[in-house]
Amino acid sequence: MIKNSLFLSLFTLIVFCAAAQNKPNIVYILADDLGYGDVGCYGQQKIETPNIDALAKEGKRFTQHYAFPVCAPSRYSLMTGINSGKAYIRGNDEWGERGDVWNFKAMEANPFLEGQLPIPDSTFTIAELLKGAGYATALVGKWGLGTPFSNGEPNKQGFDYFYGFICQRQDHTYYSGHLWENEMRVPLNNKIIDPQVRFPKDKDSLDEKNFEVYQQKDYAPGFLIKAALNFIDKNAGKPFFLYYASPLPHVSLQAPKKWVEYYHKKFGDEKPYMGGSYFPCRYPRSTYAAMISTLDEQVGQIVAELKKKGLYDNTIIMFCSDNGPSFGGVGVDAPYFNSGGLFKSESGWGKGSVHEAGIREPFIVSWPGKIKAGSTSDMVSATIDMMPTFCELLHIPSPKNIDGISILPEILGKAQTQQHPYLYWEYPEYGGQVAVRMNNWKGVILNINKGNMQWQLFDLSTDIQEQHDVAAQHADIIQQMDAIVKKEHHTPEVNTFLMPALEEKYGKSK
Repeated sequence: MIKNSLFLSLFTLIVFCAAAQNKPNIVYILADDLGYGDVGCYGQQKIETPNIDALAKEGKRFTQHYAFPVCAPSRYSLMTGINSGKAYIRGNDEWGERGDVWNFKAMEANPFLEGQLPIPDSTFTIAELLKGAGYATALVGKWGLGTPFSNGEPNKQGFDYFYGFICQRQDHTYYSGHLWENEMRVPLNNKIIDPQVRFPKDKDSLDEKNFEVYQQKDYAPGFLIKAALNFIDKNAGKPFFLYYASPLPHVSLQAPKKWVEYYHKKFGDEKPYMGGSYFPCRYPRSTYAAMISTLDEQVGQIVAELKKKGLYDNTIIMFCSDNGPSFGGVGVDAPYFNSGGLFKSESGWGKGSVHEAGIREPFIVSWPGKIKAGSTSDMVSATIDMMPTFCELLHIPSPKNIDGISILPEILGKAQTQQHPYLYWEYPEYGGQVAVRMNNWKGVILNINKGNMQWQLFDLSTDIQEQHDVAAQHADIIQQMDAIVKKEHHTPEVNTFLMPALEEKYGKSK
């Protein structure tokens, strides 16, 4: 299928509205499973993030910015500007009918087992938008929207250059057997070990030497940052878009020794994580903090490279996370770090949940001389807003049938006339969930796959942690939320994303 040929042809006609040398470079940094409260400028007290905090000090910090509960659909919405009621990807579909997709040795032997359900060729992405506007485009890091040799490959979705993990499962170990560079595997000097292991019962779990088997030679994030810096270096003479989708700090808990030792000294001794779903870890709290500091260090390296090349003043840097902090049982102690920030950090409230800690994310935008340093925005915004924002920035038409709005005026401190009347989420996993944010009202339906269609309603102006359900007192608000679901929900094209109770009440075909 020819993808949005009208928009692509329009770009060739009006791209000269902005001279190439005046187009700002765009660097979008996406963390993985980083909570709203996991960085210093959003209240983190234990983990040090000076480089991320510096972006906020030099730019604007958004306090009401939203993404999605889990990886793949969050990245889909970011790339397309389409909300989850209409999205092709609504969950982490591992496309298991191909075979033993969770077998790491099988994946290493057979690349056809890698990756997630591919997005269709007709999908129109931010990368295609910016490439059509004259940008060199790169994805470095984690993709999660396709498989090798499919239409969902990054190079077939607008990225001139790709380096990293095409498959979300592959980065469950940071010592993987390979990365991808464009459409070719790049071997790493690591053994293939399934991360779903438990610490041996006959070993001393307090002896850190017994955990060394889970640390190998080639640490993937170190290769990712080198690729990102190399892309900046090679494209310094033309406008570029770098989507740096770091896998950090997603588990397994694995980090450079220098940072683990730093936080071990700071935190003191702690109980080991014995593994199961992910690799065991001797110092889980210290390692989680070390992973975030590694990401922060890489943010600093990107900024330093931009300054070295004389590009910093003409580069917009955006920093966000794909979803909220990880849950218990995988080694992450979100309550210890208060990773949810203002919101509840316990399991069931962060990653995998449509509650605030699961979908409200840190969002920082820096652009020297264009954005007031140290400013803050309380505007309700979302990752679906990136595509129309870039369109307004470059004076090109925004694609039709997307759900985002341009937040460029808000970013630049100008009058923001367009606002979201509401934001909508639907998520078929973790029991099946729906959420609506409308003004200060937050409506949630949980356990849809068990037949529940009862709304819970929270007033975020007085109940930021969503503890007091006031649905019974506001039938009029519930009625409005019902109307929003009826408007936004479309029957998914992929059967695994169906929620029968939702279909029965609201379903309609596209």
